[in-house]
Amino acid sequence: MTPTELTLRPATADDLPSVADLHLLARGAAEPSMPPAVHPPDEVRAWVRGWDLSAYDVWLACADGQPVGYARSTPTWLDDLYVHPDHQRAGVGAALIDLVKARHPDGFCLWVFESNVPARAFYARHGLVELERTDGSANEERRPDVRMAWPGTDPLGFFRTMIDEVDLLIGDALARRVALTRVVQEHKREVSEVADPARDADRERDIVARVAELAPELGEDRVGRIMHAVISESLDAARTGQ
Repeated sequence: MTPTELTLRPATADDLPSVADLHLLARGAAEPSMPPAVHPPDEVRAWVRGWDLSAYDVWLACADGQPVGYARSTPTWLDDLYVHPDHQRAGVGAALIDLVKARHPDGFCLWVFESNVPARAFYARHGLVELERTDGSANEERRPDVRMAWPGTDPLGFFRTMIDEVDLLIGDALARRVALTRVVQEHKREVSEVADPARDADRERDIVARVAELAPELGEDRVGRIMHAVISESLDAARTGQ
């Protein structure tokens, strides 16, 4: 089969039972690259049948009138892209990812399991880049995953927008850090009756080590310098009230 033999069309509510079957079949065939599903088939079918098609952009790839792949997305995320095992490596996935890119020219992100090397390679071939890794604590399977992104028609603007979002998170974390430092310093003064309690070097080394584990690309030395500045400035702000 070639991509030109495919029909791409929006899914309707009547299609959702077939989409659920396709999802289950493709997901099961992807093991062990993907971890086993945590929900039984009946729950998955009920979940898919309940999709709000006004909130999700769901498209089918059909061959001879039968769905052989589907993609589900929102304006900023690609939630699903699955292809029937018998129709993989035949251009179905490529046709779907190209469709999603065309419908979301401003870019989008997705999560893929770190162990799913074939999927990661597929997305990389189609211009997506890996941005971050997690330990999987936020997903139901509790397996490490990777955030990938297609930066759209304005990659610089897309990535700068993501940086802006991270900077706001850093700003919020710094504000919380200062507030907590102020409370701790007040408590230490009450306990020790010392006007300016000494810094705890052992604790600061532990902090650096823990943070460095979350940012391995920075390394412990860089994280140490960053955290030294954060702790020093937090203490200074706590002392001066500014």
